[in-house]
Parts: sequence; C-alpha cells; structure tokens
Amino acid sequence: MKKLVLLFSFALLSLAAFSQEQTPGETARAFMRSGDFDNAVLVLTRALQTDKSNLDLQKDLALSFYYKRDYVKALDVVNTIMDGDAADVQSYQIAGNVYKALEEVKDAEKSYKKGLKKFPNSGALHSEYGELLWAKKDVDAIEQWEKGIKVDPSYAGNYYNAALFYYYTKDKVWSLVYGEAFINMESLTEQAASMKGLLLTAYKEKLFADADMLKDQAKPSAFERAFLETMGKQSSLLTRGLSIDVLTMIRTRFLLDWSKTYAAKFPSKLFDYQLQLVREGMYEAYNQWLFSNPENLPAYDNWTKTHPEAYTKFNTFQKSRIFKIPPGQYYGKN
Repeated sequence: MKKLVLLFSFALLSLAAFSQEQTPGETARAFMRSGDFDNAVLVLTRALQTDKSNLDLQKDLALSFYYKRDYVKALDVVNTIMDGDAADVQSYQIAGNVYKALEEVKDAEKSYKKGLKKFPNSGALHSEYGELLWAKKDVDAIEQWEKGIKVDPSYAGNYYNAALFYYYTKDKVWSLVYGEAFINMESLTEQAASMKGLLLTAYKEKLFADADMLKDQAKPSAFERAFLETMGKQSSLLTRGLSIDVLTMIRTRFLLDWSKTYAAKFPSKLFDYQLQLVREGMYEAYNQWLFSNPENLPAYDNWTKTHPEAYTKFNTFQKSRIFKIPPGQYYGKN
C-alpha cells in the first residue's frame, strides 16, 4: 500500500511539473509534430476560450485544421485573424494556403496583396504570391520572385523559383547564379538536390551552347554582360568536353578574372565565397559536391572515396557556416 501511495504521489508531482513546464501552445505543437491534429485542435480550442486574442494560438489552430484537411474550419479561424489588426507575415501565408486549398484563387491573391502592402519586404510573401501566379501560368510571377530577392535576399524560396523560371527561358545567367545561391542556402533539402542537376544541365546545354555567349540575350544588363563575357574567355577549355573537372577549371579562371575586373563594381557574396574556397584549397571538393545529383551520385561517391582528406575538409567547413546574401547585392531584372 505504501508503495502504491508513493507511486501515485510521484505521478501527481510529475503531472504538475509537466503542466508547469508546457504551455498549451507547446503542448499543441507537440501534437502537431506527431501528426495528432485532433488533439492539437482540442488543446488550442480550449486555450483560446480563455485567451481569445492570442495570435500564436489562432495561427496554430488554423494550421491544425489545415493539416487535417478541414479547410472550412481553417478558413473560419483565418477570418478571425484577418478581422483583427495583429496579423503578421505567417498569418497571410496561412491564409493564402487555406484559400488555395479551397481553390479560392482570387481570395488568395487578395490576401497576398494585402499582406505585401503591410509587409512589402517579406521574401516569403513574394515567393508564395509568385507561386500562385505561376500556377495560373501568369509570367508576372517572376516579378514577385525578383522583388523578393531584392528586398529580402536571405530568403531562399525566391532564388529557387526564379532559377527554375529562367532555366526554361533563353536567359543564360540567372538560372546559374540564383540556382547556386539557393543550393548553398538550403543544401540539405530535396529541392537543393534537384537544383544541382538543373545547374549542371544549364552549364552544359545553355551557357556554352553557342560560341557567342551573348547570342539571344536581349538587352543584357551590365552585370549579365560582364558575367557572359568573362565566362566566354574560358571557353577554349571546352575542347576537352565539359566534365566536372573541366567545369571546375573554367569556374576557377572565371573567379580570378572577375575578382580583378568586376568585383569592385559588382560585389557578390556568392563569388567571394567561391574565391575563399579557391584560396583554401577546397574549390574542387565544392564543385564535386555542387554538381552531384541523383544521376551522378555513384561518381561523386567514388570521388569522396578517392579524395577522403579533401572531402572531409570541405564537409567539415560547410557544416560550420550559414550562407546568406547581404542587402545591396542585387543585380537582377527588377
């Protein structure tokens, strides 16, 4: 009996400690992470009965309904949020996703426009509004992605979307520049893996397809012209084909030439980072990693095994840094 009393007392103490350590929001988010959205809804609904204007609880409740595909109830919560004055960037993102799930495209567009009027420098809202436009085959989507890169250069989504867009046009510059920037920003995602394959193909089939690098490039900007002319100076190396080794040589010479001629006029975190890798003897490893993709992973695995020191050095270095592009380095089309 004494043992049962002790166990019961311990259970009560543990329960009390648990209730003190976790807020309703934390408890609900734990349920959400585990996929138990019904319990998340239960906890959040009860919490909002005593804290009706808590924006974080409202957003989590809308998300819980959204993830359990109860879009009508999610919309009810979204409407409550939008009726108030506290809506933040994430609120407009949630609203946009709920409207899209309900196939209410016009309302989704209105929500993004309203959000961007309130938060004009939100890369996330520019990215998602562009995706909505692109789903309608509206080429104005690229204007949103370019604007997002300009005003919020540390947000990765716009680089990904813009790189994909330009890949399917005659443009030879931005699918490469934006694609490589994105891979460095989100190196571990599935999107980064797919972008690696796109990047290698863009070098092989677009950039060096014509001896005249400026062919089909309508009204190139000063940056675009500088990029293409500097790349063109290295084209004599193409007599050996375009393997990753040759591409590494071309890109190394490009960087050295660019640093002497254009670095002061067009400061670039992406090019500066690559130059750092050249100076520290890690650029070969970087290029092997950058152009590895599902189609050539066996070749990359073989390279890592035959160059263990170079692979380990770069891999360790890469894990220790976060790649972000600072404001003021925008040379795009917007």
